[in-house]
Parts: sequence; structure tokens; C-alpha cells
Amino acid sequence: VQLQASGGGLVQTGDSLRLSCAASERTFINYHLEWFRRPPGKEREFVAAISVNTYTPYYADSVKGRFTISRDSAKNTVYLQMNGLKPEDTAVYYCAASLVFPTIVPTGVFDWGQGTLVTVSS
Repeated sequence: VQLQASGGGLVQTGDSLRLSCAASERTFINYHLEWFRRPPGKEREFVAAISVNTYTPYYADSVKGRFTISRDSAKNTVYLQMNGLKPEDTAVYYCAASLVFPTIVPTGVFDWGQGTLVTVSS
């Protein structure tokens, strides 16, 4: 499993940001793809997931209506469009591959990409 996340940065409250996670073709066609995050001083938590065949999305309540997960088969990439960012969205964001949809517990994830830091200033 190969996952490479990018797109993090420093933004202000209310701004938008799009994270990308490039996957190997094998990963993209065989696994559900997900985003988790680890806020400062907290445990890693589920953010969003998208299923492997039907591209069905699933969101944590905390981001529902603000974040959109999508996947592009031409680029083997999963995206997380984040709108209306809040300071509490500050975290290291991780993309992940899973065998069960959705996997909302970090221990259930099959493999992880490296994180990308998102900082939202107030």
C-alpha cells in the first residue's frame, strides 16, 4: 500500500483547503480510502471515507456539510475538500486505506500514509 498526502498549510478561520493523497494503482482499486486527523494533544480521529467501487462517501459529524471527500480514478488520488475551516480543525491529517467501509477506528485501518499539517488560525 502506497499513500502520499499533501496540501496542508496555514489558513484562517473560514478559509478552504484541499488535501490530496496519491495512491498506487493497486491501492486505489483495492481499498476504501479514508482521512483521519490527529489534533494537538489528542488521539487520531476519523474524518471521512469513500468506498472503493461505488465512491460512496461517509463523514464524521464534526465535518459533515463542510468537508467533501472524492476520488479521481484517472490520477489514483483521493481528495479532501475542506471548506469553512475552524480552529478546531487544526490537526495532522492522514490518508488511509481500509478493507472495511467505513473504518472509523484507527486500529482498523489497513495502512497509513504520512501526515500533512493543517493549521487554522482564529
